[in-house]
Amino acid sequence: MSSTRLSQTSEPATEAEHTSGGMLIVRYGLGGVMVLGGVAMLILSPAGLGVDGFAMAVGGGLSVLLLNFLYRLSVSSELDREREEQARDYFDEHGDWPEDEPAKPWRTWVLPAGVVTFEQELAQQATDDSSKDRALIATR
Repeated sequence: MSSTRLSQTSEPATEAEHTSGGMLIVRYGLGGVMVLGGVAMLILSPAGLGVDGFAMAVGGGLSVLLLNFLYRLSVSSELDREREEQARDYFDEHGDWPEDEPAKPWRTWVLPAGVVTFEQELAQQATDDSSKDRALIATR
């Protein structure tokens, strides 16, 4: 239900809609290549220089991947904030939260036969008054 109500307003583009292949390569490929380079250094030179190179390359690659992950996490929280703001605007306009189901009455009243409610009595009086007015106009 929330998707139908929130779809009436403009929603920001998600990551999949504006991410190109080149951006994914820069975002995740760069860190992956650095980690693979560190593993290659450890395999090619298992002595002191290979271990140091492994530690530096893997540390740098993992930090690049972690920074990209944290950036994506912060951007997604902005999307959540914008959806929350849209839901608040909907609440201000309609008086109920978009995800809420319409309130169902928890009790249904059944009146005995022949009982007239106040609203029904007012409606009957209004029709009686209008028929009296019509009768007066017709007699003139």
